[in-house]
Amino acid sequence: QVQLVESGGRLVQAGGSLRLSCAASGRTFSSYAMGWFRQAPGKEREFAAAINWSGYSTYYADSVKGRFTISRDNAKNTVYLQMNSLEPEDTAVYYCATHYSGSYYRIPSYNYWGQGTQVTVSS
Repeated sequence: QVQLVESGGRLVQAGGSLRLSCAASGRTFSSYAMGWFRQAPGKEREFAAAINWSGYSTYYADSVKGRFTISRDNAKNTVYLQMNSLEPEDTAVYYCATHYSGSYYRIPSYNYWGQGTQVTVSS
């Protein structure tokens, strides 16, 4: 069993920055690739970013590429999402998840999820 707790979401103005954190407990964190997803009001949950177990490889949705950076600190059992140049379209609940198998871009590839943290970007 893995427990994930996201934090760092808040209200921010367009053009601003936020860093989200996801703290993991339970089984060996460094064994898992990790992902960040987001769900805007009235929309389906979508992939934002993923990172492999070592942090060497990262993957991004086109909508966030060049603005968001995913990273991890295995010593702290934490994965981060640095979000810059935020836009109102980035408003969503952001979730972290542990990767189980398959494509990093697909929700069914992840098996444990946090409760989410709200990010609101005002124009």
